[in-house]
Amino acid sequence: MSAWTLHHGDALTILPNLTGPVDAVICDPPYNSGGRTMTERTTRTARQKYLSDDGRNHGHDLGDVTGDNRDQRSYTAWLALILAESYRLVRPGGAALVFTDWRQLPATTDALQAAGFTWRGIAVWHKPIARPQPGKPKQDCEFIVWGSVGAMIPGNEPVYLPGHFTGSQPRGDARLHITQKPLDVMRQLVRIVPPGGTVLDPFAGSGTTGAAALAEGRAFIGIEASARNAGIIRTRLTASQP
Repeated sequence: MSAWTLHHGDALTILPNLTGPVDAVICDPPYNSGGRTMTERTTRTARQKYLSDDGRNHGHDLGDVTGDNRDQRSYTAWLALILAESYRLVRPGGAALVFTDWRQLPATTDALQAAGFTWRGIAVWHKPIARPQPGKPKQDCEFIVWGSVGAMIPGNEPVYLPGHFTGSQPRGDARLHITQKPLDVMRQLVRIVPPGGTVLDPFAGSGTTGAAALAEGRAFIGIEASARNAGIIRTRLTASQP
């Protein structure tokens, strides 16, 4: 029996039809960030926002991300809906870990709590390879907002996760998605789920959360809206299956 399942489609359509429980939702939603003005936010593609070279120097097409042009209020409401459906599936004591950037950090903590999760903290993802900025601090960190369904019970063999994770995005042929997260960082995060437990990711992207879950002996349920990315995920997770 496969340790992973992938659904192709919109998360808000698919999540209501899923039955739990899962042990955690760990996800990297499209940030809807990177635009200082309405024009920048609504006319630039996600690839133009998040890649300095529009992806041309990667040697292959990284695709694009749809649904990345909401304003902050719409983003908060939309993410709260996604997380509320996820909350329904997460077992009592289970966790939610949601990536975000500095612009959307307040919106993400609001959405997490509106969905029903108890907000418990913020972890930092440090990116060693980041462009310096003349006269101002380098933007080399993103954040992981995390919470739980009620009280968390560590058990007899609790996991000890750091609050600061360091890792660079894959480069060259290993880069499959414009906002792909490092596998070693994701492998640490999925350990918040007990061995043999299940991780849910409503924004599966290139499948890094799934690959990390399988590598750490966890099961995986993913949802991905892009047909291109869904094909990449299936290939990647089939190769990762123990």
